[in-house]
Amino acid sequence: MNRLLGLYLVFAASVSAGDLQLTLPPVVYATPDVPISIYDDNIVLTQTPENYRFEFTCKLGRSEARRWTLTPVDADVGDHPLAVTVKDASGKILEQGKTTLRVSPRKAGAGKPLRLLIIGDSLTHASLYPNEIARLLAQPGNPRSVLLGTHKPADAQPGVAHEGYGGWKWADFLIKYTAPTPGATAGPLARKATSPFIFPSSSGKTGKFDLDRYFKEHCDNEPPDIVTFLLGINDCFGANPTKPDAKIDEVLDNADKLLAAFHKAAPKAILAVGLTTPPNTRQEAFTANYKNNYSRWGWKRIQHRLVQRMLERLANREKDGIHLVPTELNLDPTDGYPANNSVHPNPAGYAQVGASFYAWMKSRWQ
Repeated sequence: MNRLLGLYLVFAASVSAGDLQLTLPPVVYATPDVPISIYDDNIVLTQTPENYRFEFTCKLGRSEARRWTLTPVDADVGDHPLAVTVKDASGKILEQGKTTLRVSPRKAGAGKPLRLLIIGDSLTHASLYPNEIARLLAQPGNPRSVLLGTHKPADAQPGVAHEGYGGWKWADFLIKYTAPTPGATAGPLARKATSPFIFPSSSGKTGKFDLDRYFKEHCDNEPPDIVTFLLGINDCFGANPTKPDAKIDEVLDNADKLLAAFHKAAPKAILAVGLTTPPNTRQEAFTANYKNNYSRWGWKRIQHRLVQRMLERLANREKDGIHLVPTELNLDPTDGYPANNSVHPNPAGYAQVGASFYAWMKSRWQ
């Protein structure tokens, strides 16, 4: 048996029904006419969420099979307590948690300038959630937005650019550099081997991380107002699922370095870190992608712990420009994924990720 798969199975046998590790962010963001949900499976650690009763207490929204959901209206603007109680089949309370639902006005930020830089891995490279952010921002009552970046894949809509690259980790944006081959094509395509924030030395043999130069050459010499980050899958996918904290420590150290560099170069910019998205509920999707090397339950365990650690490490860091976006809540882990892909959503799932970022952005102008 593959060693990692064996570790996944050992862990699966060790988790008890009473150790659901209910995990909620401090704030859930919403805005009128944009659906937002909290999926049961995304907030607890279990292979069988259907065996538990999830009770959501909030004056807004409604509970459905597998989720609590809301499409706000203008009268809903404001902060609303939201509590979650998880019970077993007999009605015994197992875990409880609280968060705040923040509904921002539909016209929040209307007419104000917004320079947005989106950073991420293959989920960003797919360009579907950046497209959704751009679509929502283009509606009436929104800031005058410009999406920054050098990367414009084929699926990016007109006006959509970003810095999202398949397989990339937090550290790659800090250190990834490949010396150019004589005669090779320069420009964005070459950036697949080199961070967009690293520029070659005069010899070309080494590179230097230089956000000031990036802003000068690719952002009209003006820093972004908001920078979003959606990373963590590639960083942690191969972690030991029974003891992931050492790897997560390393990953969050790299995240801190990149975030600190942006805060230094653009001290007025808001750095929005998306909480790493949950996996497809289907084990067959993991089998299709990874044969017997990785299981859905193993990655679910790692992803759940990563979200917990991100909340511990990055919450209450507004003085450093850091804000958290609960992108892990609103992604449907079943209908938001194709049947044969473990971590990459379908168009509906990507739209949910985009809606999470957009709803958070609207809260910045309250």
